[in-house]
Amino acid sequence: MDIEKILTKLRITELNEMQQHTAEAILRSDGDVVLLSPTGSGKTLAYLLPLIQLLDPSSDAVQALVVVPGRELALQSDTVLKDMGSGFRSASCYGGRAAMDEHRKLKEVRPQIIFGTPGRLNDHLDKDNISRYGVRWLIIDEFDKCLQMGFHAEMAKLIKSLPGLQRRILLSATNAEEIPQFVNMAKKGTMIDFLPEDEQTSERVTLYEVKSPVKDKLDTLRGLLLSLGDSSSIVFLNYRDSVDRVNNYLREQGFTTSFFHGGLEQKQREDALYRFSNGSANVMVSTDLASRGLDIPDIANVIHYHMPESEEGYIHRVGRTARWDKQGRAFFITGPEEHIPDYVEGDIERYDIPLTSHLSPLAPKMATLYIGKGKKDKISKGDIVGFLCKIGGLEPTDIGRIDIKDRYAYVAIRREKLQQAVQQTKDEKIKGIRTIVEPVR
Repeated sequence: MDIEKILTKLRITELNEMQQHTAEAILRSDGDVVLLSPTGSGKTLAYLLPLIQLLDPSSDAVQALVVVPGRELALQSDTVLKDMGSGFRSASCYGGRAAMDEHRKLKEVRPQIIFGTPGRLNDHLDKDNISRYGVRWLIIDEFDKCLQMGFHAEMAKLIKSLPGLQRRILLSATNAEEIPQFVNMAKKGTMIDFLPEDEQTSERVTLYEVKSPVKDKLDTLRGLLLSLGDSSSIVFLNYRDSVDRVNNYLREQGFTTSFFHGGLEQKQREDALYRFSNGSANVMVSTDLASRGLDIPDIANVIHYHMPESEEGYIHRVGRTARWDKQGRAFFITGPEEHIPDYVEGDIERYDIPLTSHLSPLAPKMATLYIGKGKKDKISKGDIVGFLCKIGGLEPTDIGRIDIKDRYAYVAIRREKLQQAVQQTKDEKIKGIRTIVEPVR
């Protein structure tokens, strides 16, 4: 396995210290590994790089199960593996779509690594859609969340059903009080702790309090976002209906937003994430569902519209910004009778919103196109660039991130070229196949 080639493909010059220690622990021992490291430090790559060096590429059996708490992390981790170009086949399994469709996919792909949520993995194991006998590796990502109340029974059942299990890797951005006995961690396991000592948030995050003169903080939020220009911001709320209300208000005010919560259909959630992560929306309004398990780079601001419900929740929210070596800001919007939770540590500066009533929201630089063909149609990124340049009249510099799924693709393009691209590609063919091209709103 040419690791240097994989890193070059991922545009990574070298692994960080945590990733190096983790790879060493996995490759140089035969024991279990527990990795504690902050959000955004690269834990997915930290376990995948050594894992693919230890699996058998000649075997068609499922050799590793990666258990995750939600569908977004399953999809994201699966994408990371595919982007590595290791040659290992993979699939993701999660609730919210038909298990029968996943079964067909499993038979077709014959994955060697499966990323999935506990309940859906148990379902496939019960139906023998996944053979339990070849699984030697179990990775539990965000194990603190996977092992919260409601996941214990499913996790215990899953682990008990893997007779050939040899090694476990547990990963978390927070230090769980204990690892339940049913995980059966070996005594010779290795603990790798890269959590900062007594540091709740990165020193690269600056904390601010923004006072709202009235209980309804919508106008204050509007003023704050206007003052932040077109920099990317996540607005956190505690309830789904609040997300809908705030998102609708911001759109009425002219902001380009994505919104994200557990009540949305999977396609809606995917659209929201793609538009925000590729720069087509500069504001995401979300519940804490977006506080973990999502790899969205370059988020400049985290805004607590509702106060975090726990210290752990606060840590995960703020972990969305200042990832890797970036700087970030976190804002608490407090009403007349609200105060910042006592568990929040560090200096908190007052932020006075400048006069912004005459300003209009800045539109993001990019917009997202939906193209109705994907991998199953033998469509590549090069095909999409050629199609949009030759037929759509774009320049390569007008095109940003491209994500190709089985039956469709998302493409980020410069916003001012959106209508041109849609009009010029209407009813046109890509690689000889007529397709739909439309904006993702």
